[in-house]
Amino acid sequence: MARTLLLGLGNPLLKDDSVGLRVVSELGKRVAGEDVDVKEATFSNIDILEVIGPYDRLIIVDSIKTKGGRPGEFYRLDLNDLQSTLHLSSPHDINLSTALELGKRLGMPIPNEIRIYAVEVEDNQTFSETCSPLVEEAIPGIVE
Repeated sequence: MARTLLLGLGNPLLKDDSVGLRVVSELGKRVAGEDVDVKEATFSNIDILEVIGPYDRLIIVDSIKTKGGRPGEFYRLDLNDLQSTLHLSSPHDINLSTALELGKRLGMPIPNEIRIYAVEVEDNQTFSETCSPLVEEAIPGIVE
């Protein structure tokens, strides 16, 4: 039986940045079980390597801010959509794609299937425990 990790990423204190955590929390109530684990994380991308090893499938939900994006819009991304980090000043600068490649090169276990979903945000800089109205309105539809 394939084991799946549903992983929500974000910061619960930075307004819309919490959307990945909130979506996974709600979705987890429906899908958690024998073969699906649900976790929420606020750590940097390099730390993800310690969490994902025992899983065959990884599903990530996170926030994203793109130029011209509409808050609340939901995207399915591929690892190829993520840019690799070229120059690092700290381990926190490593993006997900680079962290996974590093893990592979170090011989760490990496899930065979990785799906990435992102919710377009309006404000991921303001300290607040609530999402902006358009992102908040989108959460139930994304969970469905």
